[in-house]
Amino acid sequence: MKILVSDAVSMEGIEILQKEYTVDIKTKLPPEELLRIIPEYDALVVRSDTKVTKAVIDVAANLKVIGRAGVGVDNIDVEAATQRGIIVLNAPEGNTIAATEHTMAMMLALARNIPQAHATVKAGEWQRSKFMGVEMRGKTLGILGLGRIGTGVAKRALAMEMNVIAYDPFISAERAKALDIDLVEMEEIFTTADFITFHLPLTPDTRNLINKEVLAKVKKGVRIINCARGGVIDEVALAEAIQEGRVAGAALDVFAKEPLAAESPLLPLDKVVLTPHLGASTAEAQIGVAVDVSKGVLAALRGEPITTAVNMAPIPKHVLQIIRPYLSLAEKMGCLAVHLAEGRIQNAEIEYNGEISEVETKMLTTAVVKGILNPILQENINYVNAPIIAKSRGIGIKEVKSKDTANFANLITIKVTTDKGEHRVSGTLFGKNEGRIVMIDGYRVDVAPEGWLLIGPHIDQPGMIGKIGTVLGENNINIAAMQVGHTQTAGTNIMVMSVENDIPSPVMLKIRAIEGLLGARLVNFNAG
Repeated sequence: MKILVSDAVSMEGIEILQKEYTVDIKTKLPPEELLRIIPEYDALVVRSDTKVTKAVIDVAANLKVIGRAGVGVDNIDVEAATQRGIIVLNAPEGNTIAATEHTMAMMLALARNIPQAHATVKAGEWQRSKFMGVEMRGKTLGILGLGRIGTGVAKRALAMEMNVIAYDPFISAERAKALDIDLVEMEEIFTTADFITFHLPLTPDTRNLINKEVLAKVKKGVRIINCARGGVIDEVALAEAIQEGRVAGAALDVFAKEPLAAESPLLPLDKVVLTPHLGASTAEAQIGVAVDVSKGVLAALRGEPITTAVNMAPIPKHVLQIIRPYLSLAEKMGCLAVHLAEGRIQNAEIEYNGEISEVETKMLTTAVVKGILNPILQENINYVNAPIIAKSRGIGIKEVKSKDTANFANLITIKVTTDKGEHRVSGTLFGKNEGRIVMIDGYRVDVAPEGWLLIGPHIDQPGMIGKIGTVLGENNINIAAMQVGHTQTAGTNIMVMSVENDIPSPVMLKIRAIEGLLGARLVNFNAG
């Protein structure tokens, strides 16, 4: 077999491949040249420069695996690769230590004013009293997101004798206790932590998570660190809070728009430490992702299980033909269920009713789990690692099957149980491949799981829909479709609105404040 490495990848990874196969290193290939030579190769290793388009995949007659030496796979047409049966894998763990250590470095630099003091000494000044810092020991660190990086930061903070509290609805209390971390609600982190660090993905729920309203109630003197995703923090609101003295300072490696604009309100502030997205920029991290992706490519070529595949593992053709139309629906149902849920998820039960119960549904269950985990976790969740990650976080997964179904030939129902209750979502196919949500928490609906959905159970009284529509209209948010779902329990309905774009957090707060509305959730089925 032959392997093509078309981007600059550390030799440590290439040498692993060379021990077993012929490896050609051809970087900076023009697109037409890649199209010409790719039919010769069984594996392709890239970073971010090579664009693995559908056109490339269509002519890659022998290609079995594409390896990305890094995390993101935006430069690879994963859907086209999946349709051709080509495995796409990445290296999500190779930069974990680099990102963890950069977070700690930023925290220490912020606490001790190191960049500012360095600049004055270089300028010939000696101003010791101007740069009085604070110690880490005894301070409370609040961590939002306990994935690999968040957990690594917690371990290092504990070694520095900090008190560590964390919010992560996808990790069990037992796991947190074993790490000596106190799990708390997000609100408690905002009001009690001396330092707050973010290790969350950017989703509709986390975009501008730190906004003017949150910053108004944080503990005075808090220091904020973000080396995860830009957009989690409203940078204008943060700058204002620092100028007002409520926030003592911030250390940021990621931004809503990169490079950081010259007019950013953060740039003039002395109490802000800024770096140009250096979280994974270490020699070791680049070696790590090269080694990891090379091992994954070898495993794929040997036909071994791939733990970092970002697309589906192979399944029998006859099973795939039956379940293929349900895969997208199952994942979107999981996404909807997790947006409805409050608290830490303990269990997810997937019930298959009707003809679908007679085939192997493991892949469908994995799709549900993928949909549950993707909206909240920073890790890349795929069909291979979703069950493993769920298990590591103490989330129980159970399948229930029955040939009986009351109103549909096939019905999938998800029950998600948290420490605060449970939620149910049911879905089926209309026709051959039109996925529909037909039940939400006992309310009968008929919803296409696409785009943005605003969901709100409410008291059955006149004017509810009008009030919500007025708020949306005042903020130039167009309603594409709307329906009201009914339940057998008198007195309540559920409103489901399809909107054409995101609803900003301040607008969601206004909607949730409407009297008679029993909560509101915004779901983006295009995210994750």
